[in-house]
Amino acid sequence: MVASLPESIVPDSSFRKQVERLSGRRVSACFQCEKCTNGCPLTFAMDIPPHKLIRLAHLGLKDTVLNSDTIWVCASCETCTTRCPNGIDIAHIMDILRQVSQREGIRASKKDVPVFHSTFIASMKRWGRVHEMEMAAMYTLKSAGLKGLMAQSKLGLEMFKKGKIKLLPYRLRPNSQVRNIFKNAGRKG
Repeated sequence: MVASLPESIVPDSSFRKQVERLSGRRVSACFQCEKCTNGCPLTFAMDIPPHKLIRLAHLGLKDTVLNSDTIWVCASCETCTTRCPNGIDIAHIMDILRQVSQREGIRASKKDVPVFHSTFIASMKRWGRVHEMEMAAMYTLKSAGLKGLMAQSKLGLEMFKKGKIKLLPYRLRPNSQVRNIFKNAGRKG
């Protein structure tokens, strides 16, 4: 599905400035070479290709950008960032756009994606790294309910038996550094 754009576009620099301030990156440096889009392994699933999303952010089309599936489909693999000749960290900008979207209460069209995102971040905050078993259990519980969690428990047990997931998390020491990172990021954003 391709997102539709308004017939007339009135540039609004306030959204561009917000994105640049939060990300520390200049979206206005993009000259639309399309290397990010051509290298992205998930472009096929996006409603707006990465280079166009950056252009829309530059133009200040906040609603179009924040309601896009693209920001949620992005896997943050950083292929786009690596390919960008201007050094724009597009993967980081996508993360910032997800955060702004959540803060403003804009819901993704695919309901489970933000659930995964928030569960992932919560695990990072709690342990200093992702605890896969807890994250998978919490994600399944939030997205599929208790019935879904029970249905997945057999798979989880098999993965545990094969040593694919750990029962107990490995906590980074000192975890206070990770908490400070999230605290500082919250202050800036």
